[in-house]
Amino acid sequence: MFISNNYICFASKEEDACRLIIPLREVTIVEKADSSSVLPSPLSISTKSKMTFLFANLKDRDFLVQRISDFLQKTPSKQTGSSIGGTKASVSDPAPESLPTPQEASEPPASPSSPLSSPPSFSTQEIPTTSQGLLKVFQKNSPMEDLGAKGAKEKMKEESWNIHFFEYGRGMCMYRTAKTRELVLKGIPESLRGELWLLFSGAWNEMVTHPGYYAELVEKSLGKYSLATEEIERDLHRSMPEHPAFQNELGIAALRRVLTAYAFRNPTIGYCQAMNIVTSVLLLYGSEEEAFWLLVALCERMLPDYYNTRVVGALVDQGIFEELTRDVLPRLSEKMQELGVISSISLSWFLTLFLSVMPFESAVVIVDCFFYEGIKVILQVALAVLDANVEQLLDCNDEGEAMTVLGRYLDNVVNKQSISPPIPHLHALLTSGDDPPVEVDIFDLLRVSYEKFSNLRADDIEQMRFKQRLKVIQSLEDTAKRSVVRAIPGDIGFSIEELEDLYMVFKAKHLASQYWGGNRSAAVHRDPSLPYLEQYRIDASQFRELFASLTPWACGSHTPVLAGRMFRLLDQNKDSLINFKEFVTGMSGMYHGDLTEKLKALYKLHLPPALIPEEAESALEAAHYFTEDSSSEASPLASDLDLFLPWEAQALLQEQQEGSGNEDTPERREEKGTSPPDYRHYLRMWAKEKEAQKETIKDLPKMNQEQFIELCKTLYNMFSEDPMEQDLYHAIATVASLLLRIGEVGKKFSALTTKKPRDGAHSGDPNSATEEDEPPTPKLHQDPTQECQPPAAGDRQAKASGDMHLGKALQDSHVIVEGGSGEGQGSPSLLLSDDETKDDMSMSSYSVVSTGSLQCEDLTEDTVLVGGGACSPTATSRAGGTVDTDWCISFEQILASILTESVLVNFFEKRVDIGLKIKDQKKVERQFSTSSDHEPPGVLG
Repeated sequence: MFISNNYICFASKEEDACRLIIPLREVTIVEKADSSSVLPSPLSISTKSKMTFLFANLKDRDFLVQRISDFLQKTPSKQTGSSIGGTKASVSDPAPESLPTPQEASEPPASPSSPLSSPPSFSTQEIPTTSQGLLKVFQKNSPMEDLGAKGAKEKMKEESWNIHFFEYGRGMCMYRTAKTRELVLKGIPESLRGELWLLFSGAWNEMVTHPGYYAELVEKSLGKYSLATEEIERDLHRSMPEHPAFQNELGIAALRRVLTAYAFRNPTIGYCQAMNIVTSVLLLYGSEEEAFWLLVALCERMLPDYYNTRVVGALVDQGIFEELTRDVLPRLSEKMQELGVISSISLSWFLTLFLSVMPFESAVVIVDCFFYEGIKVILQVALAVLDANVEQLLDCNDEGEAMTVLGRYLDNVVNKQSISPPIPHLHALLTSGDDPPVEVDIFDLLRVSYEKFSNLRADDIEQMRFKQRLKVIQSLEDTAKRSVVRAIPGDIGFSIEELEDLYMVFKAKHLASQYWGGNRSAAVHRDPSLPYLEQYRIDASQFRELFASLTPWACGSHTPVLAGRMFRLLDQNKDSLINFKEFVTGMSGMYHGDLTEKLKALYKLHLPPALIPEEAESALEAAHYFTEDSSSEASPLASDLDLFLPWEAQALLQEQQEGSGNEDTPERREEKGTSPPDYRHYLRMWAKEKEAQKETIKDLPKMNQEQFIELCKTLYNMFSEDPMEQDLYHAIATVASLLLRIGEVGKKFSALTTKKPRDGAHSGDPNSATEEDEPPTPKLHQDPTQECQPPAAGDRQAKASGDMHLGKALQDSHVIVEGGSGEGQGSPSLLLSDDETKDDMSMSSYSVVSTGSLQCEDLTEDTVLVGGGACSPTATSRAGGTVDTDWCISFEQILASILTESVLVNFFEKRVDIGLKIKDQKKVERQFSTSSDHEPPGVLG
């Protein structure tokens, strides 16, 4: 005996000897009866249908009574006894056949038929399918023929069932014995088929405990469109088109409402192919509401996980079928595996319960047995079909020949007892041959299946399902992994093994956030119906964690900043999520390719969209010191863009500038830097037009001074803790100084060629001077070859803050050097007072590196890299320092400068094994998942 919140269940130790299910809502009295020698310690349970059950030999009778009483107190009693108990017959009831059927009893819950009649294509009168099955509707409309022997056989079946109801009860509380199974195997009469399907499947109890639920779903789903409704519309006219009930709008509309209502009830499943075929048969023998609840029982209990995009449940049972075939038909199993037939045939057999491969009158008898005994019957019949065709299948040479043999056999399984007019089976037209078909009676096939393969037990099947589910899930995951890896371009650089390892790490990060993380954004966006490549995606925070573990460019505290830029660069559709292909593309740019390719990846991380304006603070600070004089701002902007744009883009941009009036302030200038109508927008447009062509270094936009500053900060942090860090620091200081001079040369050349007037460009500042004037430049008492040097290797604290020091120094300073002179004479854009000049020239304000010495002080906020190799400090009181907006540098110039330093070339060409980093990441994930299993709920997230 088993007790739950809603049921009292009993099963004999000998399978099928006796089974009983009593819904607690039916129970009226629970009491301890008097003991006797025949019934020791009995328990009496009475129901609303006036049936009394006695259970004896109970060890813990008192505890059992208390538990049942507790559950009864929690059971809602809103259902009336008349609507439910009317279908139950007590043992002493002399005329059970006169009681109302479940169809009649279900009319009160389904009475609100207005939602069902609301579609505009129907009249406002009650729809017939709301109260009865389609088979009854069409039988009423057509005169009944003299059935003869078939009619007499049908009457005998009905009488046998009425006797059974009289002896064992009727309804949910009916005893289910070996006699019950015997009657089912002989065929359920047409008049009782819908009622018994509801009772055996448990759908009847679900329906009466949820009155009006189906009608509400239909009303809510009216006029709603989704992917599921589109697929339903596509398959409506493919659902038993040979049956008269589905050759008119009445049957099609009923099928549409039931399928759509279930799609709204269970959006996880929604709609899956084969559901239409099964549901159309359910509608023949029950009303719409009954068919709906039968579909619920089928999809959610009897065939779990069958009807979804991956048909996991059907694949699990297919694995069980293959295992059973190896056990009972070993010779045939080897041949079938060789031909690859089992995987082809079993899915259609299981998903449609043989309805799509067998004549309707025969397949519906298998459905009778299925609702009584579950998947066991389907497996037995499938084995019997193979066993009946062993010799022919062993002689087959290919899969097509074997499929033809099985198809012809199933097409000729007939039901000679059916009283319904024969329905042409369309599948038979495709498999008919020259030989006359040998008819097989469906009841003979069932009898053989029970005689040869009835040793299958429900418990054994469940254990086999558990084992096969693990295999199926692993197989599906392997398939998904291979599909995703195949979608990665061949030039990505990683091997197949590395890509598979990266995929597992990527998926684990997604799943970790889904099950343990507090931020569920990635999990919310997961859609199993999407292609494999799009099912697993990660957000910026998850990417930062993976980037920190896998990147070869470790930058200490600057790593999260670099990861954020990489994420923005990869997130091309701007949905704040990236898929595996985008992730691997980013990783490949850092690991594979030559020096040029790696520098290109690093270069792009310091240009929009990777670099956002908030990270370039110097531009924001400089904006406060410009005036809103339109005449003074138009010229610098035009000359700035002249450096980047071809003539066509300049003409278009010029039109936009003319239309903008005189509101082109520096604030607008910065806004243009991030809005679509700027030069980067046109570069992206042209890049899309040339997607087929591989990107060259000439396609990369130029880098302005603030972007170059950010690049220097990244390089400084990247070299931290490297064995050659001092040499690298010295080399990057040399390269940075060289590039600053190159940028000044380019700015002067641009000013001369464009001949743009620069007078008054900084008229808002009384101390400003134009670049064409001869500015008063104080002499720097320093060798032009001397450069700034980073902190010593032993000073870890200084190195940890070095990126902030260098960044602030470069951002807070604005130094312009005479183009190409190489004399080390600085030309500040803002005039300094004598006191400021004295402070700036003090030797304690900056660090000096000689050729033979690598010892230096920490980089302070006053230190800045200056063209010509000099280090020119800037007093902290100079709050008005700005970044030169006309200064720019190209990727070719950066590449050429880095090639002059062998230590930098060796650093970027150094091979890094990503396999070791992946192993370390997997260890971290295992530790995280293990620790999470032991933490109480609520600790995480």
